[in-house]
Amino acid sequence: MEEPEVDIDMLIDEMDYIPGHFHLDMNLNFETSSPMNFQGRDLKLKRESLNYELEFETGSQQFAIRNLLGVFSFYLEDVEHAKEIFLHIIQEDWENLNAWANLAYVYDRLNNEQEVAECTRRLSHLMGLGSDDKPPGDPQLRAARCLAEQGYAYAFDVGLRSEEEKLGKLTAGLALYGKALAYGKQILLEEKRSWYFTMATLHIRLDGMWLNNGNDEDKRLPAFNRTLVLLQQVLKSSNLNYKALSWCYLGILLERKETFSTTPMGLHDCSYSEKGSLDCFGKAIEIAKDNPPVLNRLAKIFHFLGKQEMAMAVCNMALDALPDPVLNWQAYCMRAKILIKLYLRDLERVKMGLGGMPDQKNLSDAKTDLESVMEVHPCLKTYLDLGQIYYYMAVDAMQELLLVDENALNTALVFFAKAMELDLGNVLPEIQLLRGKCLRIKNEELNAIKCFKRAIELDDVGSVYTESFRCLMETLLNLFSQKRMNTEMLMQEVELWVKKAEEKYPKQRLQLELKLVCRHYTTEVLELSKAMVARGKTELVKLLFETMKCDFNKGKLNERSLSF
Repeated sequence: MEEPEVDIDMLIDEMDYIPGHFHLDMNLNFETSSPMNFQGRDLKLKRESLNYELEFETGSQQFAIRNLLGVFSFYLEDVEHAKEIFLHIIQEDWENLNAWANLAYVYDRLNNEQEVAECTRRLSHLMGLGSDDKPPGDPQLRAARCLAEQGYAYAFDVGLRSEEEKLGKLTAGLALYGKALAYGKQILLEEKRSWYFTMATLHIRLDGMWLNNGNDEDKRLPAFNRTLVLLQQVLKSSNLNYKALSWCYLGILLERKETFSTTPMGLHDCSYSEKGSLDCFGKAIEIAKDNPPVLNRLAKIFHFLGKQEMAMAVCNMALDALPDPVLNWQAYCMRAKILIKLYLRDLERVKMGLGGMPDQKNLSDAKTDLESVMEVHPCLKTYLDLGQIYYYMAVDAMQELLLVDENALNTALVFFAKAMELDLGNVLPEIQLLRGKCLRIKNEELNAIKCFKRAIELDDVGSVYTESFRCLMETLLNLFSQKRMNTEMLMQEVELWVKKAEEKYPKQRLQLELKLVCRHYTTEVLELSKAMVARGKTELVKLLFETMKCDFNKGKLNERSLSF
């Protein structure tokens, strides 16, 4: 008698969860549709972030990070290393369903059918499938941890081109955590708090996106109140890292309460209605005061929140506690980053007529900090930041195209060249932009144009850092004004790169950049427009004239935020 045929797809559909990462609906698991494959670059940058997170994890959440590191290694064509990572997880946590499933996937790639069968057998046994011999322990708890690890992974997906995609992945991650909590009612509270912390982090990221996309209160309010409840639980954690960062996150939420028309009920329910954001930030710093790594994390958050003075104070605390650059090079790098930001902020203000000249001491102090790091931990980040410092030392503060120190400019180019010799150095748009700016000042416009074009190509779709495009347009028009480029060539170049920029950058950002270009090169733009109209190329001309109508005060052009 023949056995009935088993429909594998139907069986999978009926399963409430499937262990492993390689089947998840993440961009990571699909071929990129980008014209240039930047997945390797993005994976390496995400891997760096994961390794940083791993330094702070000692509990079960470390397995979520390590499983994902194994997946990243697999996609970076280091299959043997991926196998080692999954095997090490199993040695430490033999009940880890994701590690068994991921290992089976790797063995399948290695064409090792015997090991695939063994991994599948172990996995089925741990899940309580197809065997009367029930495994020790609670399969519900194994399922809960499996789902939580998968939820964590969605926060580190790559190649997300639009806000909708980012929102979708964060929402998917939260849904998996919700499912994990349903399975894991018997999970110890301290382990759950690590889940709550990640969930709160995802919620805060989601809320920031919703806020930027029009502040839909009906959508934001339930999640905002939920985040407050999650943080209230994490604040009871024995983990210093979670506790300090949760106070910081609570401060962020309290700052956002003013964006609601009425005070969110969660603030009253959690007894936070009388607390101020500064009190929460102060509490975070107080908890972390003797822990330099956590202080460094807080400094990084304050830096990205635009609270540079607070970030500087926290950095100094970290360096007072551990001044050795061998052991605390991250703090020196962070302080240099803050000093550069302070210089650029003051530079922006003086250009708007709102303050005095930026303090050059910020640049020299940043240089000193990074030189300390160079002796013990030379890396791409250090070369890039030092190159940026020397660039700003080389040019006039008010007129960036005016050279004041040729030696400093040459030193900047040397640092960028060293950076490009390292892994990822030739695929970061930041380096190409800064190299191009240096070469433009040295009157090497053709080489500068190559750099600006490369920077645009390397930018992610949806990037708001459009300075490379503006520099390219300005350099092309400058060559045209000097009679070093004819009308036909200029027309071709502008038409091609405006089209590429339209595919890459948000429309409003592009309009702002074009408006700046039109202001500074009005004569050349008019001459170009006449030539294009004469040849029937009216679309670009229409775009150029539309930019003159757009409200320049709608947005501020950011200097590029470095990938690190």
